[in-house]
Amino acid sequence: MILPIGPIHPGLKEPLRLKLQTEGERVIKAEIEYGYVHRGIEKIIEGKNWQKAIYLCERVCGICSYEHTQTFAESIERISGVQAPLRAQFLRVITNELDRIQSHLLANSTFFKCLDHETLFMQVLDMREYIMDSIELLTGNRVNMGWNVVGGVKMDADERFFNPILENLKIVEKQLPLTRELYAEGPVVALRSKDVGKMTKKEAIKGRAVGPIGRGSGIKYDFREEHYTYKDHFDFKPIWRKEGDNYARTLNRFDEIPESISLIRQAIDNMPKGDIRTPVDIKTGFVTHKNEAPRGEVTYMVETNGNLIKNISIRTPSISNIDACAKYMLKDVATIADAVATYASSDPCIACAERVAITNEHNQTVKKDLFEVI
Repeated sequence: MILPIGPIHPGLKEPLRLKLQTEGERVIKAEIEYGYVHRGIEKIIEGKNWQKAIYLCERVCGICSYEHTQTFAESIERISGVQAPLRAQFLRVITNELDRIQSHLLANSTFFKCLDHETLFMQVLDMREYIMDSIELLTGNRVNMGWNVVGGVKMDADERFFNPILENLKIVEKQLPLTRELYAEGPVVALRSKDVGKMTKKEAIKGRAVGPIGRGSGIKYDFREEHYTYKDHFDFKPIWRKEGDNYARTLNRFDEIPESISLIRQAIDNMPKGDIRTPVDIKTGFVTHKNEAPRGEVTYMVETNGNLIKNISIRTPSISNIDACAKYMLKDVATIADAVATYASSDPCIACAERVAITNEHNQTVKKDLFEVI
């Protein structure tokens, strides 16, 4: 039997259709149907100057919005042969890691909601509010921060901002182990998580799963190890697990949070003095640039014509992770309810997966190369 779920469903944060081929309650095969929120944002960016383009890039994804502006800004900086001042790079790390924490907490809370575990759902959302308050304190906004510009960041920060952020992080550090233990040791939750939605390391590589989804299946890769700011100035270790099920993906996100807190503390403790922005004479050129967003690797391919964006192609982590979920994670799930929870465990974002608008021969070539290379 073919069972359609969505596009409107209480367990789906955004509209898409899951088509499940079932035998009784067991899922034999799954298919994802996109197209309900398509915006063609890449086409809209073409011909805009960078000031308008970065505004649009921030709206590719609501939860990973910050990482899109940083990746875009760094792409233009690379084309122009400059780097943001070191102080700006450290401020970007703080904001990046705060955004990663809140995204991981939101993803896990959504998963717990799909399991109907209201206690974990509310506890995790309560923790997230301390991080959202910290983001608002630092940038002035909670979601679309408007923090990055080409050449650096908009505003500086000092102890007046850093001290309250550190206090909020202490609260999260105190609550996190208790919430993690409630999930990790809870027998009822384990029945809905362990050995459910399994994806092997080989399948994760074949499906091009990235971020906590790939690392939950044993892929020991985090692009922050290669980013010039992180590898030159910060100490951290990628978090990964080998089980490859809903349990592993959720715990992987929980366990990445202390690493993000450590990176924020390192940035604050070693904050360099100096400017937060350098003037940039934007050149004509083309670049491929990556960053590690909360959901995984995000890639920008940008071609400029002076100050104008001639072409842009964005590869978000969700498109890979959702496809991997349909091909491998949903296959052979025992119940329909667990299928919805398994889909939620992949932390999908439909808005960022549906932003592509291929309109000319050049764009088709760019996107073809993008998926072959990545």
